[in-house]
Amino acid sequence: MPIRLLIADDHQLLIDGLTAVLQENPEWEILEPVNNGRALLSRLAETPVDFLLLDLNMPQIDGIRALELIRKEYRHLKILVLTNYNQPQLLAEVKKLGADGYMLKNATAAALKSAIAGMLEGRPYFEELLPAQTQLPPYFLDEFMKKYHLTKREVEIIKMVGSELTSKEIGDQLCISELTVNTHRKNILRKLELKNTTGLLNFAKQHGIL
Repeated sequence: MPIRLLIADDHQLLIDGLTAVLQENPEWEILEPVNNGRALLSRLAETPVDFLLLDLNMPQIDGIRALELIRKEYRHLKILVLTNYNQPQLLAEVKKLGADGYMLKNATAAALKSAIAGMLEGRPYFEELLPAQTQLPPYFLDEFMKKYHLTKREVEIIKMVGSELTSKEIGDQLCISELTVNTHRKNILRKLELKNTTGLLNFAKQHGIL
């Protein structure tokens, strides 16, 4: 019985290229692709899939959230995150959520096929990334804010705390009172379930905010 592969990506040119590459292996069956996270979840509920190639930046439900939901329901499914983002913190996040691999979209066809073959045999593939960027791209910063119910002002204050500014200095720069800054800081700690500034700084660094 062939291995059933599903591509989840919202760029048709990339889907066409991936399909052409993957079809070269006669043991792999390439299923009809999906181009958004909601369609992906519906497809998995309807169709048996062995291997998923998952883009992170998809409409309706992004790849991070989709991965979180999928892994709870389909533990057998092999998942390779295929992305443009050279972001070590994203790699760490998808690994934590249960992905079996992380590969940049500029990889060669041979590297992709080799990674898939290895993952099907139980060998995870996580590409070694260059620390070229330290902060999350805007799209994922927005998703991060939604996930933790943070406002733009709260994220701004987190960054300023990371720059070692006092509450008074932050208030002076933002033209708000020191009391307001301290209220924001308390709300941030409550939302993130953290106890102190040290915990906040560690959390922010782990998630690419600093």
